Amino acid sequence: MAHSQPSYFHLHLVSDSTGETLTTIAKAASVQYAQIRPIEHVHPLVRNARQLKRVLQEIEQAPGIVLYTIVNLDLIAALELKCKELKVPCLAVLQPIMQVFESYLGAPKTPRVAGQHVLDADYFRRIDALNFTMAHDDGRLPEDLNDADIILLGISRTSKTPTSIYLSQRGYKTANVPLVPSLPFPEQIASQHSAFVVCLIASPDRIAEVRRNRALLLADRDLDDYVDRSRIAAEITYTRKLCAKHGWPVIDVTRRSVEETAATIIRLMQDREAGASDDSETVPPEPANEPTHGE
Repeated sequence: MAHSQPSYFHLHLVSDSTGETLTTIAKAASVQYAQIRPIEHVHPLVRNARQLKRVLQEIEQAPGIVLYTIVNLDLIAALELKCKELKVPCLAVLQPIMQVFESYLGAPKTPRVAGQHVLDADYFRRIDALNFTMAHDDGRLPEDLNDADIILLGISRTSKTPTSIYLSQRGYKTANVPLVPSLPFPEQIASQHSAFVVCLIASPDRIAEVRRNRALLLADRDLDDYVDRSRIAAEITYTRKLCAKHGWPVIDVTRRSVEETAATIIRLMQDREAGASDDSETVPPEPANEPTHGE
């Protein structure tokens, strides 16, 4: 008798740090199995036997795949032994990578809990970038545009703010400016400065849908023009003409996640810094029938 495919599975992510690495890796893997939904159990900051005991109890109550990033050998042994008893898979997700590093570098690793979250200069650079970005959201330009690494332009509902925040978490000071055809364009953006300017657009249908959802929260206002598709198309045309005039790249975010949009912006900026000549071209959207999370 054939067994039907399960519709969900339990996924335990056990970490002695924040669990961000595990969550990212687990999502990249589980998204490849669209028909089976993972029920995630995230267990961060597991650093002693008492904390691990609670985790083992949860794994026993809801058996499933166990992924972990732990450096304490005693905790690893206890976790793997319990998983072996329960007959569930258990994997140290960074171990294969560490083996490659150790083999290539010819040096053993020095285990360090939460090493990626050390309070070094890079950490404070990211905090500084986040503070800058929050202070220059929605049209609040810095007095000196050279203070910004990136300036995002776009009409309403083109994901400027979340993209700006994501870029700031990567250490880039980012300002974003809404484009409204009926209002004067801030000409200082077109002046000489070192900030990388990029425009975000999306399909009229996508923007109209997002704006309609937004309009539900602003029911006390007349928002017919705000969600009108023909007006949105005119706004997009205005954006394209403005960017063509100044040679700024345009990114269509219709089928891009915030992370993918940010990665594209960083690549374009690096191309410009390397002297590439094609950074003024419009960046096409991802094909709708291709997976975008295979990394």
